[in-house]
Amino acid sequence: MNQLNFRSGACRLLPALIAVTGIVSVLSSCNIEPGLKAASTITLSGGEPASENPAATPVENLPMNSAPMTDPGAGKKIAADAATIIARKQVPILCYHHIKNWTATTSAKGKDYIVPVDAFKAQLKMLADSGYHTILPEQLKNYLEYNTPLPSKPVMLTFDDTDLEQYTIALPEMKKYGFKGVFFIMTVSLNRPNYMSKDQVKALSDEGHEIGSHTWDHRNVKLYQESDWATQIDKPTQQLSAITGKPVRYFAYPFGLWNPQAIPQLKKRGFEAAFQLSTPRDQSDPLYTIRRIIVPGYWAPSTLSRTMQNSFR
Repeated sequence: MNQLNFRSGACRLLPALIAVTGIVSVLSSCNIEPGLKAASTITLSGGEPASENPAATPVENLPMNSAPMTDPGAGKKIAADAATIIARKQVPILCYHHIKNWTATTSAKGKDYIVPVDAFKAQLKMLADSGYHTILPEQLKNYLEYNTPLPSKPVMLTFDDTDLEQYTIALPEMKKYGFKGVFFIMTVSLNRPNYMSKDQVKALSDEGHEIGSHTWDHRNVKLYQESDWATQIDKPTQQLSAITGKPVRYFAYPFGLWNPQAIPQLKKRGFEAAFQLSTPRDQSDPLYTIRRIIVPGYWAPSTLSRTMQNSFR
């Protein structure tokens, strides 16, 4: 099997509590709270990806049916400021990578982000039976900015790294319940063995799922030099837009790692929001540091349910 390894940089995540939309902590040297492990490489093959490593703390699920604020004079919606966005109740955003059965060689770390097929099916069934409704990034953004009402018990399903089983296993299961998801595509892997093809990515988009950018080869944005923005962001964005025929408006940071310098670069390129995993949100630009939670492969549906129901601070 051909493998390509991509370096993520010096920061390493440690297992820890993840909150709401993915509070995960890392070493203070990375300007992140102690906690979650981040791998230094990502393996592009049928093997275990060295991607973000989870654990969890509770996610709060509360009704979100308030009316949006408007300007009485102009009759237009008023976008909330950063402090208001941060104060809003957060929506649980789940992050998946591999959905496949463990083998005798699956490591303990691998079980953190490889979800067995039956476990994934049971988790989706729990969400459906419990009355959760999937939302897409535009709905989340409108809620955060304009307090636009969301359906009761909203949840967002996201999938990273373009793995083939997200299309062959996760997609049919989602269809059973009318669920929609967000697929963050790493374009270097397109059309490779064990990864999605361009046609499959287009099919996802055509069926109403959101296609977002996850860079070209998963390089940590904290390491970018000027030329990296063209290689890692501009070209993949253009490629995905050409595949789907739609603009690419949302971005997921590789390894969940971000820095303030990346935000103006993403804004300049037309991204409307960006998703991390772990750290406190940026106080000035919370829409570009939205948090997610990785669902470990060993969580029972009841564990996921409790995590999504409990409050956090």
